[in-house]
Amino acid sequence: MESASASQRADVVLVGGGLANSLIALRLKSLRPRLRVVMLEQGQTIGGEHTWCHFATDVDAAIAGWLRPLIVHRWSGYEVRFPDHRRDLTTPYLAITSQRLHQVVTAAMDGDAWLGATVTDVNAHQVTLADGRRIAATAVIDGRGPRKSRSLALGFQKFVGQGVLLTKPHGLTRPIIMDATVSQEDGYRFVYVLPLDETRLLIEDTRYSDGPALDRASLRRAIGTYAKSQGWTIAKVEREEDGVLPIALGGNIDAYWKEARSQVAEVGMRAALFQPTTGYSLPDAARMADAIAGLPRITSATVRDCVETQSKTTWRRRRFLRLLNRMLFRACAPEERYKVLERFYRLAPDLIQRFYAARLTRWDKARILIGKPPVPISAAIKCIGENSVFGGQDA
Repeated sequence: MESASASQRADVVLVGGGLANSLIALRLKSLRPRLRVVMLEQGQTIGGEHTWCHFATDVDAAIAGWLRPLIVHRWSGYEVRFPDHRRDLTTPYLAITSQRLHQVVTAAMDGDAWLGATVTDVNAHQVTLADGRRIAATAVIDGRGPRKSRSLALGFQKFVGQGVLLTKPHGLTRPIIMDATVSQEDGYRFVYVLPLDETRLLIEDTRYSDGPALDRASLRRAIGTYAKSQGWTIAKVEREEDGVLPIALGGNIDAYWKEARSQVAEVGMRAALFQPTTGYSLPDAARMADAIAGLPRITSATVRDCVETQSKTTWRRRRFLRLLNRMLFRACAPEERYKVLERFYRLAPDLIQRFYAARLTRWDKARILIGKPPVPISAAIKCIGENSVFGGQDA
């Protein structure tokens, strides 16, 4: 057995076994098989307890191809429900589960995914574990989730989801991405439902809230109430997941990166790489994994430069989405936020696709703003600049 003080060497050390580092691991093992890649995960499973979804139009064909082994569910479309508007859309929707991610990544890593590994120190050239082990590496990549910062102004998407077994078939053939016909509480509230098989569902109660506090017990009760309202009887809760995702309202991305440790590459949510309005992170994580695996030389410095450049470029391109978020969070009363989304889902399907993919055209942006606004104009004007929610310079 290896002594606690033993030191090892790897080409790449991935700190954290979440989605971003998992995708990086898979691309490195596929495209750079000679590199020794070690993943350090504090928990006992890679990916924790999560479900990651995306629309087929969020990624290009090449990324869709290498993501395919991770896909557990694929639906031909989805529906949304609001008090005055319901709609079916035909954009394919796909889901990856943490169970599948753990299975695929563990197999690819061939013993170099270390579970139960608590990290106490990270620098550009070495990682130290709580048991005294050290791993020296040419590249150290930190993917341990979002870090707190005064440089970003955020709202929050909070949810509790339960994988449930019903006593009878539920009758759904496609996901309900938003059911906002429920009572509006703690901001914009909707229920998200994925049909997993004839009698199994993932039901998530979601709130777009000003604060990050998550009342799990209350959301669990809300899930049970929603199931009853749909005529579903829950025989068993098989699993549970929860999360608090950042919704970007504004910020100074240059200041954010200056706060990070020198030369250490931070990826995923830690790199502010997520769709600002939905919080979806998988498409950005997949693109980042491709970019890192394709670098001529993989070192902490080259990866850091690659990620930081992509993060800053992406942040600036998505300025309009942060404006929409400020309209949602600051220009209307919390219980009225659903009206913004209800109006949005009356727009053209291809525009909605480009919105989720964060690839809005100039015409798309104009179309979203044209017409009677769902928020007071005086309040909307106050939200135009990022300084309205962040005290520094506009990013």
